[in-house]
Parts: sequence; structure tokens; C-alpha cells
Amino acid sequence: MSASSRINIKDYLQPGRHAHLVGIGGVSMRPLGLVLRMMGLTISGSDMNASVSTDDLISKGIAVSIGHRAENIAGADCVIRTAAAHNDNPEIAAARARGIPVFERAQAWGHIMRAYKNAVCVAGTHGKTTTTSMLTHIFLRAQFDPTVMIGGYLPLLGAGHRVGTGDTIIMESCEYCNSFLNFFPTVAVILDVDADHLDFFHDLADVKRSFRAFAELVPQGGFIAANGDDKNTLDALSGMDLLRFGFGQDNDVRGENFSEDYSEFDVICGGTRYAHLQLGVIGRHNAMNALAACAVAWRFGIPGETAAQALAEFHGAGRRLEYKGTFHGADIYDDYAHHPNEVHALLQAVRLMHYKRIICAFQPHTYSRTKALFQDFVQELRAADLTILTDIYAAREQNTVGVSALDLARVIPGAVYCMTLPEVTEFLRQTAQPGDIILTVGAGDIYKAADALLAP
Repeated sequence: MSASSRINIKDYLQPGRHAHLVGIGGVSMRPLGLVLRMMGLTISGSDMNASVSTDDLISKGIAVSIGHRAENIAGADCVIRTAAAHNDNPEIAAARARGIPVFERAQAWGHIMRAYKNAVCVAGTHGKTTTTSMLTHIFLRAQFDPTVMIGGYLPLLGAGHRVGTGDTIIMESCEYCNSFLNFFPTVAVILDVDADHLDFFHDLADVKRSFRAFAELVPQGGFIAANGDDKNTLDALSGMDLLRFGFGQDNDVRGENFSEDYSEFDVICGGTRYAHLQLGVIGRHNAMNALAACAVAWRFGIPGETAAQALAEFHGAGRRLEYKGTFHGADIYDDYAHHPNEVHALLQAVRLMHYKRIICAFQPHTYSRTKALFQDFVQELRAADLTILTDIYAAREQNTVGVSALDLARVIPGAVYCMTLPEVTEFLRQTAQPGDIILTVGAGDIYKAADALLAP
């Protein structure tokens, strides 16, 4: 138990205080540091490795140490840690030994969002970054001037966050380690509920309990927008008052008259045509994300025409079917998909692009996920014309479950195993042909294989 269980975080996130962020280079830690500094705090931080993120923080005058050492927390009034930093981290251990409060990242974001009248929290096993990005486009065009936190890069912002002067915060909200239970949503968006993060959750039922607890945080006067087509979501939220979105006719917000690639369709809200969308992204999954965004926009009184204009300008967040370039006539795209259902949605969407051949270079993410969902990964990766597997990206884990990417390659027909990313790059260099689409896929550093392929 951290010291924060007995101490109120609001007493520490005050102007003039010094907060030290462990894992400051992370996608939600970096903007947290910048937002807290704008609030008048002194910020320092540390990360295991130097990166574009840590370089950016240093360029903005924040002291960042590479490597975790006890002396890094000198002068700190409190420590804020990423979910991946545990009590055996030298800085966490030093803070606890000295009686310096240790708070979770999500607690800090929760404190920040309490200052806003509207806190739109976007949750779900899949689609959070894209939907949060879509909402950002809509609310900016509607001149709400929102504060935003996205777990990825949004070209519109030139970052994954912004600090606005309006009364609305839009926040990507992750279920891992029950992080989103530290939030104070006035609007909870639940895109889907699936078995994932099974290194933390016991099973699907445990995941469902977490999402229900998240939805129960919404106060009277707020609302819950939920995927009315997803059985797990409806099971988790059984008996609750929901604004349902989806493809089914019984949803409050639904889509009709879809084009083949799902990029163009009508949105019906409360039985009335709200908007005709021409999205800048394709795929059934992105149409569902857009319906979620429209459901929120509709309830906020944003005109359908405004939402349609905003969504036409959205062409994806970073690492979400992101076009990287062309090599030997093959188009190269990168995607963050790291769960079988995400891989399914990706390959289903790419089929609609009508390339001659889909080449998928996949880097599994974490041993626990690969082991728990092994057969599902096999099933989905078979859908590519050629699958390349590289070693599992361990992230926060050790291989205590005895699984490898080679195990996957052995049971996927025609699959190729490359131990390292340079080997992946070289294989792609020899394999690429005109008419191919090459996908680098995974939540780790597989994107480096594409970058190396396209390097001058």
C-alpha cells in the first residue's frame, strides 16, 4: 500500500510543490508532467531509456534522468508513478523509505479532471485512442476549447494532449490495474469489453466488474454511452441507464446506408437523421468509433454538420493504420493492434483496400497476453497472405509462462519467424512487390522495422 492511501493528492498538486514522475516518457506521463508544470508545480522525472518523449521534456526545461536511481527524487514533495513502476523500483522504494507520498498516474489525472464541469472519459478494450481523437476533432470544431489526454499521437494537436481554457476535458481512460477507477467522469464512453490484461484481471468476468465500477462513477446528470451491439458491454452494464450506439436497429444512435469500406454512412440519433458522415478512415471498427463520438456530440447539443465536418478531417491517430511510405511499389502502414480482435478489425479493413497481397509483420505484446490468447492470435494472423513473427515485446514482464513468437509461427501456415527487427526489415526488403501492402503491427517497437525499410 502506498503512502497515498492515507494522504490526499490535492494537497500535493499545488503551485510551488515539486512532483517527481517515474516513467515520465510514457504516453500519458509526459502530458501529465507538462500539465502539472502549467499548474505551477516544479516537475522532474526519470525513465529507463532516452526517447523522443524524454528529449521533448528536456527541451521544455523539465529535468529528466535516464535510469531509475534513489537520488533522482531529491527535493520532491511527492512521487507519481506509471502503472509499470512497482515498489521494487529504486525511486519508489526510496520515496516510501523517506515518507514521501507515492501516487498513481491515474490519481493525478483524476485530480486534474475534477476542475472541469464536463469530464468525458473514453474507455473500452479497443478503440480508445481513435474515439478520443475523433471527439477531440469534434469538440475543437465546436469551439469547446477542451483539455485533452490521448494515449497516442494526434496530428491535429501535434502531440497526444492539449490544455484548453474550456470547461471540458476529454480523457482516454484505461482499465489496466483499474486505473480508470481513479477518475471522475461525468460522461463514460464504453466502446467494448473484452478479455485482455489478464496479467492483472483474473478473467473476463473480472474485466466486466471493472467496467461496471467505472460506469458507476458517473454522477446524476451525467450519462453513459455504451456499445449496444457488444454482449460483454451490455452484460457488464446490465440494469443501468445507457445511451446505446451501434449498428443494430434498437440503438439510440445507429448507422445506416454504409459504403463498402464503412467510410460513408448516415447517423440516426433518437430516430432522426443527425449527420451524413464521410470519414477519413475506413473499416467497420472505425465506423463504430465514429458512432460513439456522434452519440456524445449529439447529447452535448453539437450540430450534426459540425460533427461531420470534424470527422471528415480526421485521418487517424499515430500508429492507427498510419501510412508510412512506399518501398519497391509496396505501401507500408503501421498499426498498434496487439489483441486478436484488433488484428481482426485491422485485417478486415485492409481487405477493403484491395491490395494484391497483405503482408503482416506482427510483434506479440507481453507473454501473458500471447499465452492467454494464443489460439485467437493464430486464427486472426492466418488471414494475412503472409505473416512474419518477431520476438515478443516483453514490456513489463518476464517470460514465466513459456511462450514464444516461434510457437506462433510454427502453427500459422506459411508464417516466417525473424528473431530481430533488423531481420524483419531485411526480409521485407527482399519480399516487397508492387501491389503489396506491408503492415507492421503491435504495441511494442515493431514500427522501427518499417522506419528502417524506408530510411534513405
